[in-house]
Amino acid sequence: MLNTMRNIGIMAHIDAGKTTTTERILFYTGKIHRIGEIDDGMATMDWMAQEQERGITIQSAATTTYWLDHQINIIDTPGHVDFTAEVERSLRVLDGAVAVLCAVGGVQPQTETVWRQADQYRVPRVCFVNKMDRVGADFFAAMADVGAKFGSKCVALQIPIGQGGDFEGVIDLVDMKEIRWDAETEGERMDESPIAESRAAEAGEWRERLLDAVSASSDEITELILEGAEIPRELVLAEIRRATIAREIVPFLCGASRRNLGIQPLIDAVVRYLPAPDEVPPAAGFHVKKEQETPVPCDVSGVPLGLVFKIQHDREAGALCYVRMYSGKIKAGDQVYNVGKKKRERVNRILRMHSNKSDPMDSVEAGDIAAFIGFKTAQTGDTIGSEGMPILLEKMHFPEPVISVAVEPKTLSERDKLKDTLEILSREDPTFTSREDSETGQLIISGMGELHLDVLVTRMVDDFKVEARVGNPQVTYRESVTKTVEHSESFRKAIGGKETSAGVTLKVEALPRGTGNSFRNACRKAQVPEAVFESIERAITSAFSSGIQYGYPCVDVGVTLLAVEYDELTSTSFAFEAAASMGFDEACRKADPELLEPVMEVDILCPKDFVGEAMSQVTQRGGIISSLESKPSIEVVHAEAPMAKMFGFSTALRSVTQGRASFAMAFSHFEVKKGGLQSFS
Repeated sequence: MLNTMRNIGIMAHIDAGKTTTTERILFYTGKIHRIGEIDDGMATMDWMAQEQERGITIQSAATTTYWLDHQINIIDTPGHVDFTAEVERSLRVLDGAVAVLCAVGGVQPQTETVWRQADQYRVPRVCFVNKMDRVGADFFAAMADVGAKFGSKCVALQIPIGQGGDFEGVIDLVDMKEIRWDAETEGERMDESPIAESRAAEAGEWRERLLDAVSASSDEITELILEGAEIPRELVLAEIRRATIAREIVPFLCGASRRNLGIQPLIDAVVRYLPAPDEVPPAAGFHVKKEQETPVPCDVSGVPLGLVFKIQHDREAGALCYVRMYSGKIKAGDQVYNVGKKKRERVNRILRMHSNKSDPMDSVEAGDIAAFIGFKTAQTGDTIGSEGMPILLEKMHFPEPVISVAVEPKTLSERDKLKDTLEILSREDPTFTSREDSETGQLIISGMGELHLDVLVTRMVDDFKVEARVGNPQVTYRESVTKTVEHSESFRKAIGGKETSAGVTLKVEALPRGTGNSFRNACRKAQVPEAVFESIERAITSAFSSGIQYGYPCVDVGVTLLAVEYDELTSTSFAFEAAASMGFDEACRKADPELLEPVMEVDILCPKDFVGEAMSQVTQRGGIISSLESKPSIEVVHAEAPMAKMFGFSTALRSVTQGRASFAMAFSHFEVKKGGLQSFS
């Protein structure tokens, strides 16, 4: 069963045609009987009301379909940079991916982000160059762009017959034939014909390049080429598959999804070249009891082990937990163990998802993806398994939120409802956080960008019916230290007539930018109970999030516990927690704290005539232009700018470029803010 299963994701820049391509795949595999268009708000995978109104994908949607006796689990991911967490968690659980590129734009800013994420999780991929019917389309330029930007070995499995307005079909370089699609049957009927004489030379040249690429690691194909013998089709297919799974090559196909051209060969490529769950390296696990790395092979008869990669709130069923099974089998009604939370949970029901619809399942096995109902405490990134083999699967890493707004209920009676709603939304989305400001009592929500927060606020009002007022966006700053300081702190207090005491010596130091915070214990003593060290670590970890001077979270701060003063009669865990918290605050104040602001990576796509105006808009906001990239029909300006100055940039850019420029913005790094909070936005 495993070798006939594929777990794939469709990934790309916004507007490259991911959802349109997914709709066609579902139509030709018989999963849906009518093609839904994004522009009409009828796409199957964009089921949220907001997705249909805005014409973009916001949540990754999962579905299962069948092709050539193979089960294909598909996850359609968002392309907008504000929803990068949706892409990140989808790629974590996929075995293969289809990267959709625009034939005109080639590699666009978000393409680079998702490509790097796929590299991080070692996901093999095939590329589909979409929109071949658009003016300015260039299949070969898009392929060269991928090769130049990512250093990938790009191998064409097809070449287009005509480009732009002349695009009429493809030449299959494996079977050496021409394929065209019949418009009357919505592309369902494919007409195959021998390669025309006028195109034979070009097809022969690209066929040679294909064979050259796959023969690099196949002695058998090399010998057949040298002998001038015919190379069996099965051997070519097997070698393309092996090289794709090993990520030695990236196969390229092309088409025009909107006109139903090129989809069936793409589905064939998914089945032929992307790996089954047992053909990828075993998942990396960490055995909690043995404290050692433990690989997790994809084995149906193994110990049950799965990863919760997404949580979605359902009004009737509660939390839907999407789980990718890596080992063993879980049946509906089973009790499972949440390894990270050390809690037992019951699987009430198991569902096979199709976008926002579902079918019940009796059980789910290794390699498959399903949604579980019944979990009370599960969060994105949790591992579920058994107490006998407590293995933690590799955690997912999400970027820090960079923008905040204050929300407050319109009436006091709505406050509890608002808090519950924020809790549900933050369980669903790891890049969305909420906290209560201790000084003002306001609820502050933080996210990845203006669109991200706008979508979440709209969901609160429309889906959860919470009446709330929303403030203006504010930047979320960070705090750090610049010096290394050692500090000793004592805590003595009579509580309930009994004296409690504790003492700690901490070293606080600045870590290289981007390292994150760390706590290290350098004074383990046999006579000091483990609970004391645990309470100190808990206090320091909590202090990281509450800041130094302004209450913003700390970043890149290293804390080392050098010594403890422990008295058997008076020392308590509470006293050590208090001493560690006070000691951290005092040490950080001595270590010359600094305020950091988020700096964004800004990519502007703009016609040549307006490049000067677009660049001037960035520099006026304190941005720095890093490079300019020329493409056939467009210029791409790469820049960095402080987040605080980028509010309203979209409107300003549209007005100076007659609405013809667009931009993508992603968090890059934190940088020291000049002048502290006096110049606070």
